[in-house]
Amino acid sequence: MEMVTSFVYPPPPSILLNTMSVVGLVSLAKVGWSEVRGIHLKYSKFNNNKTSSSSSPQPQKHPLGSFSSRTGMLLLYTPAFLAAASSFFVLPSDDLRFLLLKSALALHFFKRIFEVLFIHKYSGEMAIDSALTITTSYFSSTALMLYSQNFTLGLPEPGFDLKPLGIVMFVVGIVGNLYHHVLLAKLRSEDGTKEYKIPKGGLFDTIICPHYLFEILVFWSFFMVSQTIYSFSFAMGTTFYLVGRSYATRSWYLSKFDDFPKHIKALIPFVF
Repeated sequence: MEMVTSFVYPPPPSILLNTMSVVGLVSLAKVGWSEVRGIHLKYSKFNNNKTSSSSSPQPQKHPLGSFSSRTGMLLLYTPAFLAAASSFFVLPSDDLRFLLLKSALALHFFKRIFEVLFIHKYSGEMAIDSALTITTSYFSSTALMLYSQNFTLGLPEPGFDLKPLGIVMFVVGIVGNLYHHVLLAKLRSEDGTKEYKIPKGGLFDTIICPHYLFEILVFWSFFMVSQTIYSFSFAMGTTFYLVGRSYATRSWYLSKFDDFPKHIKALIPFVF
């Protein structure tokens, strides 16, 4: 136990937080495993019944219906951004660790909204049930990370201070994620077509999901800045989910493009 408390604050006196640490981790791991098995959250290329490199996506029918991808993506990120931004007023504190966490969360989700509005080009739809699932996950995790951090105020710091590493990891993660999202957006802007293409440039030459790799770094940076059990749980769960999603994405490209380079891995260069 002493070894654990060298890296994280002790468990908070909150049944909600301790329960959600377990539930969130298990739920995200389950969704990640579902992605590997071919059961996908219905957005992006996985919202299509049939897609090829030379044909336009054919949207699926969904039990709760669907709305435009741009609307769906805004719904994904806006509540979490508002939760992070409002925390400066709802949970005022001059604690450096708390300020860093608030700022990192707000900046991350602001960046995602900025990408939706000004960088990406959308043509498809998003299933409402998938959008609600992801929106709830982002919003609840943001609120609970902040709520968990509030319990650390006044407690002794963990033995190992991971804040400096977390700051560096956040900057690398958010810049790397933005750069590769710009590369993805350029696939649509070159000739205005809606068909899917094999991404190129940056780490796309070695892995098919570098934007996921850098997003994982961002979520681990939240843990390193906060060093709470809940933020660790959510970072681990997000990793499981994006590992599964990246595996499914590579499998999709292999099935749709005969010329997809076999040396390009899913998430980790030369490894996975």
